[in-house]
Amino acid sequence: MRKKQFKAESKRLLDLMINSIYTHQEIFLREIISNASDAIDKLAYTALTDDKVGIARDQFAITLTRGEGTLTVSDNGIGMNREDMEENLGTIAKSGSLGFKQAMEKNADIDIIGQFGVGFYAAFMVAESVTVISRKYGEDTAWKWVSNGADGYTIEEAERELPGTDVIMVLKADTEEETYSRFLEEYEIRSLVKKYSDYIRYPIRMAVTKSRKTADSPEDSPEYESYTELETLNSMIPIWQRAKKDVTDVEYETFYREKFYDYNKPLRTIASNVEGAVSFRSLLFIPSKAPYDFYSKDSKRGLQLYSSGVMIMENCEELLPEHFRFVRGVVDSQDLSLNISREMLQHNRQLTIIARNIEKKIRSELADMLKNEPEKYQEFYAAFARQLKYGTVTEYGAHKDMTQDLLLFHSHKENKPITLRSYVDAMAEGQEKIYYISGESLERIAKLPQVQTLSKKGYDVLLFTDEVDEFIPQTLRSYAEKDFCNAATEDLGLQTEEEKKALEEKAEAMKSLLEFVQNALGEGVKEVRLSGELGSVPVSLVSASGMSFEMEKYFKRMNPDMPVPTERILELNPDHAAVKALTAATESDPVKAADYAKLLYAQAQLMAELPLEDPTAYTELVCKLMK
Repeated sequence: MRKKQFKAESKRLLDLMINSIYTHQEIFLREIISNASDAIDKLAYTALTDDKVGIARDQFAITLTRGEGTLTVSDNGIGMNREDMEENLGTIAKSGSLGFKQAMEKNADIDIIGQFGVGFYAAFMVAESVTVISRKYGEDTAWKWVSNGADGYTIEEAERELPGTDVIMVLKADTEEETYSRFLEEYEIRSLVKKYSDYIRYPIRMAVTKSRKTADSPEDSPEYESYTELETLNSMIPIWQRAKKDVTDVEYETFYREKFYDYNKPLRTIASNVEGAVSFRSLLFIPSKAPYDFYSKDSKRGLQLYSSGVMIMENCEELLPEHFRFVRGVVDSQDLSLNISREMLQHNRQLTIIARNIEKKIRSELADMLKNEPEKYQEFYAAFARQLKYGTVTEYGAHKDMTQDLLLFHSHKENKPITLRSYVDAMAEGQEKIYYISGESLERIAKLPQVQTLSKKGYDVLLFTDEVDEFIPQTLRSYAEKDFCNAATEDLGLQTEEEKKALEEKAEAMKSLLEFVQNALGEGVKEVRLSGELGSVPVSLVSASGMSFEMEKYFKRMNPDMPVPTERILELNPDHAAVKALTAATESDPVKAADYAKLLYAQAQLMAELPLEDPTAYTELVCKLMK
């Protein structure tokens, strides 16, 4: 029999696909099963108007048969004749499924998975030869198509009792690098069907080995025998395809735990069915705990993507924005355009629409949880606050509108986490800024002089303890038309014009003191000045560059070899007894006054949670002044 050659472009495509397009060999079984499902869909659709089909919907099935080095996938679908084989198997990238769908009326209720017709050739990744025996519905003759790959194919008449198709794959011999025989193992086939084809709408059956007690086996010493039984491997009906009213919370929880290997219950389940320009169903879960590797570089984000029940991607990153990467779930749509491998999605309009819809849905659910279930939201926030915060500041704040109202910061006045909206709504009369200050712990920040000064004024202060917190005001700039103010580096704006003038006059009168302290500290500080906002503390250390000390620590942790130090400004409280003692000492004992200046500077460093350059020298200085 003369072997026919693939067209030149088809031959190149076949070689490309086998070696490049599919990244996992196991995909072949998904593709063959999907084609079988398509074939059954076509005959089931035909049966709606042709009562001669004679097959009830519950009689359709896909059967997997393991032989000596062969794996066969059989269906009782529409089948193919010689012309169909030439058209669909002889020309790569010619989709019989797509052609069938396009031939239907636009409002036809039909769902075809394999719209690109090249998935069949994935079989050559694992098979050295493929035989297709098929008989088309309505015809008496069956046909056999045989190919060893890119060298061509043959077609001849064959025998098949009923309409349908058998795809017989002779697997390649095992090598040191590849174990092709694993695709004949019962466990492997079960796993692949469960992973990729669990929600194919028709039963996928295979003879499996089981064990039972022999009939004459005694109870005290039972004996067992092996037997085979045809078993359905797939569940067929996805839980997300069922109406929410028909699914219990326990069923959703069980699905989540089994699907995503989480021992904890999800905090919230989000099931939705969207119809419109792009129709899709989604089943999303907000976890209660972060996985152990969530913040590692190996952690993957994304939702599982299905097309009519067939899993296309296990982690589709395009469907889930980075700021909501903690969400787990599945999306199923028959409207997505897939490229020829089905493993990679084109960045198309449909996918973008789905992603935006999902993003808005997640935000809405989190906002509802924050408003109506604050305790549950606190549990969520404890696990994923850092992700929301990083999501706010990444890409120069491009997603801040999605996240800013979900953020919580510790309120000094309320002594609990609050939203920015709550802060603004509770601002004191005359307050024009959102005040915040950073530090390593809430207890230490609360004692800083700036916080005490603002509190006496009746103003609340947001206390930042996460390293990412301080980036948020720089990203948002303002909230509800209120500017952010870093209480540690910026003018608090509390003094009246009269108070400012009075301070300037004191600074002029104490000019010699400020110069003395400046000389005593040398290059340790850029400037020494008076402040009228220090309350009951004698000194304070602030940054001269606008970058806070917490930001300096952050950059040093990120790159210890290239720190970004900030210049220091030492502020003195002219009304404090310690500063008055320092002033007096400059007249009577300049040496002691210099020690006083160094002591006050060290105290300012400690209050700012900055390390002392020489703790031993500080200790000796304290002991010296105690004599």
